Amino acid sequence: MSSPPRLDFDHVPVTFAAYFVEQLRGWDRLFPAEQDYYARLGAYLEKAPAGLFARVSELEPRMGVTERTWPRGRFTLEQVDFLNRNPLYAEWRREIAAIFNEIGPALDGAVKGQRRLVIVMAPGELPVGPDRMWTRLPAGRRVRLAVPEESAQYAPLLLTGKGKPALAASLLDLCAGARGPHTAWTIETGTALLACSERATRLSYEQLQNYRTRLMGEVQKIAEEGEVRGPRQLGEKLKTLQPRDSEYAGDPLVAEFIRATLLAGNGTLLLNNTFVQWASVQALRRARPSCLVAGFGIRNKVKPFSGLLIFTDQEKATAIPTQADMLGSYVDLEVFYQYIWQEAGKYVEYRRETVFLFVAEGMDEMLVLGPPEFRLPEGELRLEAVHGACREWLSV
Repeated sequence: MSSPPRLDFDHVPVTFAAYFVEQLRGWDRLFPAEQDYYARLGAYLEKAPAGLFARVSELEPRMGVTERTWPRGRFTLEQVDFLNRNPLYAEWRREIAAIFNEIGPALDGAVKGQRRLVIVMAPGELPVGPDRMWTRLPAGRRVRLAVPEESAQYAPLLLTGKGKPALAASLLDLCAGARGPHTAWTIETGTALLACSERATRLSYEQLQNYRTRLMGEVQKIAEEGEVRGPRQLGEKLKTLQPRDSEYAGDPLVAEFIRATLLAGNGTLLLNNTFVQWASVQALRRARPSCLVAGFGIRNKVKPFSGLLIFTDQEKATAIPTQADMLGSYVDLEVFYQYIWQEAGKYVEYRRETVFLFVAEGMDEMLVLGPPEFRLPEGELRLEAVHGACREWLSV
């Protein structure tokens, strides 16, 4: 990885500069795409136009920002609490947003275009047909598919162009080889995609079972012993709980990514599809992969819980039997598909040259969203043909 830029922010309001300075301190924990963003932002801030920070500079004294309450170059939990509790916080947030709205186009203009591919896979057990899938997405192009007799061959044929066991180099491996580490990701509930790639960044909810169980136990222990005063302190404590004895141990970036994803407090520890959705959104935001494959599954029915039990192993917390939730999975996934598509659209890297394939294992139709330059043959297509078109699109 590159070294953090050496920048002088004495001319930048302390509340604006603090977060940026904190990112530079954690430079080694940033993905290359994040490093590139902060390098571009820093270069812009060094030559920021006069008046860009005028409103924030005028607002800080009214908020009580002084050298004592907020020493320059610091961004701690105390500063976070200072902002959140400040009566002028909402006004400050509006001014910060206005600054980024002005900065954004300049930073986006420096991003080099590159073709990208996002594949979102649904489980074959969903109780709906093609007419009920992807209802929250734009119309796009619906393509008829000739599906293999064995459902287990679906992902291998699509991603590698060959079925098991004679797997070829996958789109993911080819992309990672051509564009570098962390440019290709698989994120799934099960383990089917693990066999389709060796070089991609691969996250599996099922494979993380031991780590998830350990996290739940540690959170419960911390809560019972009263070691922390609130959620922020809990978050700091949990930063020490990294994956171990797994393929992630050798990649500190991915290890921290997994820890932060599972402890986001939004159900990623408990719900397999929520993990896939949130991890995919965060991968798009942070790593900006050229090729992302998200594989959803069927989730279990959520058992009654509240408060801290969102971090608790439900199998131990309640005697209610575990049941698969087919309808609930379908309803959730309709929203999750939309989240992933909309999240990608927030970033300039995905706005013009990204192809989205929404597929379902065993389903004889897929939805294609993307530029007209992405061409598929007419008529019913074999998955090998779709693979070939994707490979040509990515030029790998």
